Amino acid sequence: MAQERILVVEDDASMGFFLSEAMRKEGYEVDVVGSGEEALERIAQDLFNVVILDLKLPSMDGMEVLANIKVTNPEMVVIMITAHGSKDIAIEAIRKGAYDYFTKPFGINEMRVVVKRALERGQLEDEIKRLRETVDKRRGFYNIVGNSKAMRDVFDIAETVFDNDITVLITGESGTGKELIAEAIHYNSPRRAKTFVKLNCVAIPETLLESELFGYEKGAFTGATRQKLGKFELANHGTLMLDEIGDMSLTTQAKLLRVLQEREVERVGGINPIKVDVRIIASTNHDLSQLVREQRFREDLYFRLNVLPIHIPPLRERKEDIPLLVDHFVSLYKTKFHKDIEGFADDAMDLLINYSWPGNVRELENVVQRAFILSKERVIQEWSLPPEIRRQRKESFFDMEKLETGLPFNEKVEMVVGEVEKKLIIQALDKVGWKREKVVSLLGISLKTLYNKMKKYGLLDQSS
Repeated sequence: MAQERILVVEDDASMGFFLSEAMRKEGYEVDVVGSGEEALERIAQDLFNVVILDLKLPSMDGMEVLANIKVTNPEMVVIMITAHGSKDIAIEAIRKGAYDYFTKPFGINEMRVVVKRALERGQLEDEIKRLRETVDKRRGFYNIVGNSKAMRDVFDIAETVFDNDITVLITGESGTGKELIAEAIHYNSPRRAKTFVKLNCVAIPETLLESELFGYEKGAFTGATRQKLGKFELANHGTLMLDEIGDMSLTTQAKLLRVLQEREVERVGGINPIKVDVRIIASTNHDLSQLVREQRFREDLYFRLNVLPIHIPPLRERKEDIPLLVDHFVSLYKTKFHKDIEGFADDAMDLLINYSWPGNVRELENVVQRAFILSKERVIQEWSLPPEIRRQRKESFFDMEKLETGLPFNEKVEMVVGEVEKKLIIQALDKVGWKREKVVSLLGISLKTLYNKMKKYGLLDQSS
């Protein structure tokens, strides 16, 4: 079993020596630093089981160091110590994530007991996590719906990198679920206990992207009033997803390439490089090889990222997944909106399946949510769908599959007339906002006739 490591953060040299010697006698490996900045640098570079942190430190105080630790390593055990006893300070430290709190002078035996108890609890929690992850590993795609061959191929490729710590490039149109695949890879990998950090490269102005990636030092530029850790440091020992990397400028691409090669970052305004151990998952809706040919994306960075490509097909290429996705969203919004809705009517589902879905799964979810809000019945009818989807209806007067029956010709004619009549009434209702009195005038029929037709075609109780 690996030796447990403790970091003592104490600006008083004699107290630091006292604590380190006491912990070493217990068999722990101990490092001592004298400032919060040094502590965060060491934590970014090495793995510690416990941090013993003094409240009063030069420049950055213990509370600020604690807050930074809990961002980068939320499960790390931090024990606070101070020379000034205060119940309010103790409560604030515990609220911010400290495991325990000691006031100087304190008994070293009590400190030994607390450290031992914290380490035992951490070991137990790690073991419970490992057992749960072993049982649930195959459920890594539980939040991704799809049973088409195209999606099964995606799952098969993604599973091959669960235990292989390599860079992954996920491509696909917006709304296809690239982030969900990235999360599945992270949470089924050996890095699952560490942080999954996402950065949308297109959502951040180019002038700020470098500091978001690499962080900055206090005073590095106007407005830099405190040190800030970049995404690489926040994701240390975990996974960093660089979303829409195809929109990154060539200048930032060059700096990113250096980090991937050297496995170290330099904060803006910093002097010393900081080692980082981060798995990269990049995603884009662009064809990066085409951008390389156009000299808009670095070829060397492309080869660095394209170690294992995963392409997620658009929804229009896996229409057999649409009913599964619809059922999934129906279950989701049935609970959220507290509405007893069973699903979509057959003709409404046909429209959903035949639609091209330029916004992919994200657009489908929005359409289902909209239909839930508008629907007044337990089965959602086509009138609840957006106009652009209703317009996808085939313009032919009849469906040949429905006519391929043994019915007499006159009955087939009646079937076709009924379909046309229903379409005409629905289009008229759509045109006037489902106001029956206006449809009567538009079609030149009586209100009683309209009522009977709407009853016949299941269109009642849908108008306002």
